Amino acid sequence: MAETTKDESAQKGATNGEQPKKGKEPLSVSRRTLCIGVGSTVALLGLGALRYVGHNPLCRPPGGQDEARLVSACIRCERCYEVCPHKVIVPAHVEDGLLGMRSPMLSFDAGYCDFCQQANGGVPLCCEVCPTEALRLPEGATAQNTVIGLAVIDQWQCLAYRETGCRECYDACCEARETPAIELTNDASTPRPVVIAENCNGCGACEAACISLSAGSIAEGAQARAIVVKPLASL
Repeated sequence: MAETTKDESAQKGATNGEQPKKGKEPLSVSRRTLCIGVGSTVALLGLGALRYVGHNPLCRPPGGQDEARLVSACIRCERCYEVCPHKVIVPAHVEDGLLGMRSPMLSFDAGYCDFCQQANGGVPLCCEVCPTEALRLPEGATAQNTVIGLAVIDQWQCLAYRETGCRECYDACCEARETPAIELTNDASTPRPVVIAENCNGCGACEAACISLSAGSIAEGAQARAIVVKPLASL
C-alpha cells in the first residue's frame, strides 16, 4: 500500500511538470554547489589580490603618502595633473596596480616637486584642488619634513663614479634644498656624490638633473638614470 502511494505520488508529480526525485540528486547538487563556491572564492581572491599582483610602490605627490587613503579616495579627476606647475604629476599605469590605475604619481623626467614654492608660496596646488582630499597634507607639513621618497645612486651607472667629474645631481640638490641631501666625497681623484638619507625628501631635483643617459653612460642597456627617487616602501 505504501509502495502504491509512492508510485502514485511520483506519477502525480510528473503530471504536474515535476521531476521524480532520484536517490543521487542531493550528491549532484552538493557537487554543483561546491564547484560554484570554489569558483567564486577563486574569483574573489583574484579580485582582492589585484591590488597587489604586479603592484609597484609609487612616489606620490605631497599629501598622498597614505597609500590606502589615496587609492580609495581618488576619483581620477585629473585636476592634480593639470594644476602641477612643473608637470611632474602623471597617471599611474595598469602595470603599477589595477586599483591604483590613473591615480597620481610623480615622474621626474623633466622637473621636480618644489611644493609649489614659486607658484603658490610653498602650498602644493595639487592638495588645494583635490575634491576628495585624497591628497591631504597633515598640519605643519612642509617641503622639508614631507618625505616623498629617497634618492638612490647606481654607482655602476653614475658618470661621477667613472671619474668624469660630473656633479649635476649635487648642484641641483643644493639649489632645490635648504639642507642639501647630496654631498661630494673627497676620497677620490674626482668628487663623487653621496646621498644623505636623513636630509632627502625625494623632491626629484637630482633625478631630473642627471645626465647619465643623455650624456652616453657606459652602462650598457641602462633604462633609468643613475640617480632615481624610490618610494620608501620599495627600499
